[in-house]
Amino acid sequence: MFVAKKVFLTKGVGRHREKLTSFEMALRDASIADQNLVRVSSIFPPHCRIISRREGAKKLQSGAVTFVVMSENATNEPHRLIAASVGVAIPKNSATYGYLSEHHSFGQTEKVAGDYAEDLAAGMLATTLGVELDYDKSYDERKEQWKISGQIVRTLNISQTAVGDKKGFWTTVISACILLPPDA
Repeated sequence: MFVAKKVFLTKGVGRHREKLTSFEMALRDASIADQNLVRVSSIFPPHCRIISRREGAKKLQSGAVTFVVMSENATNEPHRLIAASVGVAIPKNSATYGYLSEHHSFGQTEKVAGDYAEDLAAGMLATTLGVELDYDKSYDERKEQWKISGQIVRTLNISQTAVGDKKGFWTTVISACILLPPDA
């Protein structure tokens, strides 16, 4: 068992006539294809920091078992817009855990899908911190609510969109948060 002290965000797109190979190509584009990925649920660890994709990818070893929170989506429908997003919400108190969220959709732009994923993560964190959010309000209004509360210090997302291949090949998008072991 370990608690990650560093994470990095990454994303990618793959296209191929085979769905599995399209997914592999998206992993390659995200620089994580040589990992044995283990999907985990959505907790941003306490005392953790986000590092750059470049720095994080250097810390990976080929064949390693690597923990990931990942969103993916795929289509073989020509011209169909797909999205995959991971949202992040980090509390002001770094000794407290935050949240990661996965969101995948059809027809949403990168901004819309990213905002949605970010809102999901912030909403989950808000409930653990006792911050009341009015879900009848717009995303921007809710964002102001949690900023005013002072308990959620940072939200962000990583999102990838793509349009389905015009020849009907599989198109896959992924967004991921890689949790690095403490010694990395």
